[in-house]
Amino acid sequence: MKFVCSKKKLVQAIQTVSKATASNPQTPILGGICMTAENDTIVLEATDNEIGIRCTIEADVSDNGSIVLMGRTAQDVFRRLPGEDVILDYSLEEKLVHIKSGPSNYTLLAMDASAFPHIIRIEPQEAVSFTVTNKDLDDLIRRTVPACGTDIRRPVFTGCLLDLNSGSVTMAATDTHRLSIKTLMISEGPERPRKVIIPAKALKEIQHLLASDVPTDIRVSCSPNKITFEMEGIFITNRLIEGQFPDYKRVMPQNLPINVTLNTADFLSAVERVSLVTRQSEYNIIRLSFSGDKVRITAKNPEIGEAKEQVDANVEGGELDIAFNAAFVTDALQAITGKEFLFQLDKPLSTSIIRETEDTSFLYMITPVRTR
Repeated sequence: MKFVCSKKKLVQAIQTVSKATASNPQTPILGGICMTAENDTIVLEATDNEIGIRCTIEADVSDNGSIVLMGRTAQDVFRRLPGEDVILDYSLEEKLVHIKSGPSNYTLLAMDASAFPHIIRIEPQEAVSFTVTNKDLDDLIRRTVPACGTDIRRPVFTGCLLDLNSGSVTMAATDTHRLSIKTLMISEGPERPRKVIIPAKALKEIQHLLASDVPTDIRVSCSPNKITFEMEGIFITNRLIEGQFPDYKRVMPQNLPINVTLNTADFLSAVERVSLVTRQSEYNIIRLSFSGDKVRITAKNPEIGEAKEQVDANVEGGELDIAFNAAFVTDALQAITGKEFLFQLDKPLSTSIIRETEDTSFLYMITPVRTR
């Protein structure tokens, strides 16, 4: 195996796939990055048997072949090479990889690529697919993942539900105390509906890879136990979470009588300031008092002190005193993109809704906290 390629492109590809290497691998091969040279391309792969990432770059290949290098070593060595190009030559007899770049020469041990669990595509007959832009997919993830739970004893709540229909894609997440729902309309949806639960950890990794201002189409495909994301030069696969996600449509409260319109930035800033005195407490509670044209925000901590804020509001439907976990409120407000939002409420212990005033595709339900 021998090839010459751009150092910059190779380093970028290694950094991309290394997100899928196992940090504490059960076998050494899962901590490695597989490189396959063929037809003037280099295919790099890494997997921990849950998430897998494949990246393809151009290269001048003189001898086809495959090797596996330890992921951390590959990152550190290639990133620090001084030249603009990299020459990699693998000696099958020696089981050694010779790397040259500018004045630098390295010789690294390689593992047998035949033992590497290569990333495979979903069989066409199992796939349900749709295409989405990187911006829209990032929006779906950003608005829902913060509401996922972290208790691994309840795995269904540690991921996001992806609800696919012919004309829409809905993503929902809940930790049982809050529920975030975002719907995206699509022109070419799957022919048959499908619901799958994607691990939040995988979605966060995908979100990092989507961080680009350049519009890119992403092909998403689902099978009963796997989901894949494919964009130019990058292919990602991940195992799905097994289980039954709650019916998010049935739990949404209807006809909430109190409707409060607030400035998003002003209210978020006030909540963040007030929560400074309570964020280290177990429940991080803030109290909201809606009346007239104001909302009063208060928090107390016997070990720190007390904070009070007041924000202008348009309150319709009555007055209410209610308490929430401050972190849940700020997560909701950070997902709001509009200048104003609507807070819909009923009773001190009834579920409330936060939604955009102009965008009906996003909804955030939040359960209040019982206080003395």
